[in-house]
Amino acid sequence: MRALVLVLLLIYALPAQAVTCRDIDHEGRPYTVCEVDAAREDLRLFLSDDAGDLLGQFGAVDAALEAEGARLAFGMNAGMYHPDRSPVGLYVEEGKAQTPLVTRAGPGNFGLLPNGVFCIEEGRARVYETLRYEAEGPACRDATQSGPMLVIDGALHPRFLPDSGSRYLRNGVGTSANGRRAVFAISNQPVTFHEFGRLFRDVLNTPDALYLDGNISRLHAPALGRSDPGLWVGPIVGVVEPAEN
Repeated sequence: MRALVLVLLLIYALPAQAVTCRDIDHEGRPYTVCEVDAAREDLRLFLSDDAGDLLGQFGAVDAALEAEGARLAFGMNAGMYHPDRSPVGLYVEEGKAQTPLVTRAGPGNFGLLPNGVFCIEEGRARVYETLRYEAEGPACRDATQSGPMLVIDGALHPRFLPDSGSRYLRNGVGTSANGRRAVFAISNQPVTFHEFGRLFRDVLNTPDALYLDGNISRLHAPALGRSDPGLWVGPIVGVVEPAEN
């Protein structure tokens, strides 16, 4: 009995992980899923350093965080960008909007309406359909717009086709109704929008989910020994933890 009590005390004394990542299989397709308690963890967006230079890589974010005695516990590319890596659509960081909200339809996946906004507020994170975001005006400390929406109020995007032949690596984020859970997922082989949306709706149980990007999708998950290399990206979402953890 004493041994059991000692083990339990040791378990509870260990620092909690800032983010929980795991590999899963859904309908024969492999994914990596990372879940964040948005009410407790330091979830942020990153684009440029204090000098205005593009970060663009997980390693650059880590290096920038060293100055505050912190590191990146999780990271993922977080929205589409122009050739100069500036965000397509709304981008807000530390309460300052750097690019405006785009509500019109347009070419490519971003313009496949409805699209949406991933919004980090005080103590929660939410995915908003773009017109709902515009109407409600939530107080986002950080926000990134992307598209299309994957799941909207529990329903798949109306233009997703079950028999689509368009397959790419894809990454996205879904949130719980109360905004406490933020669940990030990346496919580890090409999938359709319909398959990816069903992952968020049926497995991850997120009533609202947003596509972040495809083909260049990348994940930084040190707990899994994974940090995907590649060309520079635009916005990055990440969880920050003390460097001594």
